[in-house]
Amino acid sequence: MYQHGGDIYSNNVKLDFSANINPFGMPYAVKKAAECAIANCIHYPDTYCRELTKGISIKEEIKEEHILCGNGAADLIFRFVLAKSPKKALLLAPSFSEYEAALHTINCHIHYHILQEEYGYCLTEQFLNEITQQTDVVILCNPNNPTGILIEKELLYKIVCQCHKTNTFLFLDECFLDFMANEKEISLKQQIHYNKNIMILKAFTKMYGMAGLRLGYCICSDTTLIQKMRFVSQSWAVSIPAQAAGVAALNETEFVKKTIELIQQEKQYLLSELKNIGIYCYTPSANYIFFKAERGYYEMLLKKGILIRSCHNYKGLCHGYYRIAIKTHEQNKILIEALKEVKKCQK
Repeated sequence: MYQHGGDIYSNNVKLDFSANINPFGMPYAVKKAAECAIANCIHYPDTYCRELTKGISIKEEIKEEHILCGNGAADLIFRFVLAKSPKKALLLAPSFSEYEAALHTINCHIHYHILQEEYGYCLTEQFLNEITQQTDVVILCNPNNPTGILIEKELLYKIVCQCHKTNTFLFLDECFLDFMANEKEISLKQQIHYNKNIMILKAFTKMYGMAGLRLGYCICSDTTLIQKMRFVSQSWAVSIPAQAAGVAALNETEFVKKTIELIQQEKQYLLSELKNIGIYCYTPSANYIFFKAERGYYEMLLKKGILIRSCHNYKGLCHGYYRIAIKTHEQNKILIEALKEVKKCQK
């Protein structure tokens, strides 16, 4: 069964709010770079993604040997698990299902920290007690998916310290931090320079509208682990068009700024309108909104050609929890009007 958003192929979808992709889509220069790169596809791709890795190194201020590119973030999650081969892992529930899927391939024992509704699905210091010397890997998503809730910075540093004490590896998915104006203040990227027990996951997918091209990267100062991850994959994981698109995307600073401004503006609009409708939302930090309502919203909106993410198949959730992407104002208005109609039908 398909576990994610973005399944526009199984239904007649006019508007997709289920996948958290940049509402502006792919920048023109990025699209053009991918198109032009088709002419070079007679050759095999550069397995080391040299030009792309150099560009990421400059942008992130990270050494090239600490960077590994992959066929989207999901590819790197599976590669990490295969290379690290943990026996016991600690995950949040709910959270992104690919972590669990990857760990199941190596029969890793998974312990779940269930996020509680009474705490607004926020991670609390209780989590620290579950990181023990028996925990090989902790996998976190910040902000979390699907809740969109950010881990408090002080707690995140306490988690890093606890992982250091117990010699536990911390895999931190920061793919959605790109949509936050204060991303540099929140990210743990700078810890990479002196902490070999942390890996940061990033992707071009969401910010640059490249879901179909597949491009992600991870950063870690444990070069032995990076090499292991390189060798557990097929040799040509990143296509020539994807590499070219990634190089072009690194120059799109104004596009990123414009996107962050739109997301902040439209986030407030959606939160206000959803509140007026009578729908309870959890405070979001990312480019999507997690909310609780009656059952049936997914099906009724789908009949109108609008696809949202039903979160009932996330561990720790049930029917009545949903996630919507933040899109353009015109698209958001269509969603709100449709939700008003659904709400009336529910009475």
